[in-house]
Amino acid sequence: MKTHHSARFPAKPFSLFLRSLVYAAAGITILIIIFISAYILIKGIPNISLKLFSPVYTSENSSLLPALINTVIMTFLSLLIAAPLGIFAAIYLAEYAGRGNKLVRAVRLAAETLAGIPSIVYGLFGMLLFVIRLHWGYSLLAGSFTLTIMILPLIMRTAEEALLSVPDMYREGSFGLGAGRLRTVFAVVLPPAAPGILGGIILASGRIIGETAALIFTAGTVARLPENLFSSGRTLAVHAYSLASEGLHINEAYAAAVILLALAALINTLSYMLAKKLMVST
Repeated sequence: MKTHHSARFPAKPFSLFLRSLVYAAAGITILIIIFISAYILIKGIPNISLKLFSPVYTSENSSLLPALINTVIMTFLSLLIAAPLGIFAAIYLAEYAGRGNKLVRAVRLAAETLAGIPSIVYGLFGMLLFVIRLHWGYSLLAGSFTLTIMILPLIMRTAEEALLSVPDMYREGSFGLGAGRLRTVFAVVLPPAAPGILGGIILASGRIIGETAALIFTAGTVARLPENLFSSGRTLAVHAYSLASEGLHINEAYAAAVILLALAALINTLSYMLAKKLMVST
């Protein structure tokens, strides 16, 4: 006979209040996301035109193509440096350093503290170290290294949490079959943790794409295609900020925001598909 738990065990008022609070918070968050996305799309899509994709930026065309290419270069270079460092550091903390180790706790505390520092502080640090001290000038390289330092704690902590979420029975089974620690980590633990690690890299990519303050002090705001990694260049987020702050090309700033939104959605979609494929294969 079919039973109805809600009728037999009526929810208490406090439980109903918490459930309502959860639904209300989820509804408000979804509405805010829909409102912001719709506002950007409505204001930006009508202003997208071919002249915005001209290879050379001028005050007449306000081309965003150089900024778009700079964004791709900056994202690729920052992740190329930060992802291996963060993942291998997480492997050491989760698999080799020993759980409950004081060093591990200290590193976790430092990483969580660094993750909460405003990006403009990273920008000032990057300017003092890379731009002035190392004489790299305002360049893509200085901007990429600054972003690397900024996203490294995020990648390391998410990768560590993903590794720790793998059940210990996987490790014990591997050791029981005679595998060493290195083989256990890379052949047994790392594959099921890969989707979680990839999630951290996705979050880091989003932070790179949307970053402005740290890059204004390190990569500069020059709107042109870079000749090399020591050339100054603005990313798409800096481009939209510059156009909006000048007050002369507001419509083009909205168009740049649409392209920025589409780029972030594309990267997230590709990463989601890759994570899904990894989950199926493991």
